[in-house]
Amino acid sequence: MQQHIFLNDIELLPIRPVHLEHLLFLPFHHRDPFDCLLIAQSIVEQIPLISSDTIFDKYAVNRVWG
Repeated sequence: MQQHIFLNDIELLPIRPVHLEHLLFLPFHHRDPFDCLLIAQSIVEQIPLISSDTIFDKYAVNRVWG
């Protein structure tokens, strides 16, 4: 796994307190807590979220699938 992370220039995004704070104020459209954390990170960091799950479109995220 470490080799693939390095070879593909993947940056791991740590869970920071600001992500958790934002998580508390998300509307309850999605019941999966991990997905909600990804949504909060996407919003706070202003980065796209890669998923085929259209439920993410109910949030202020840039969902990418391609």
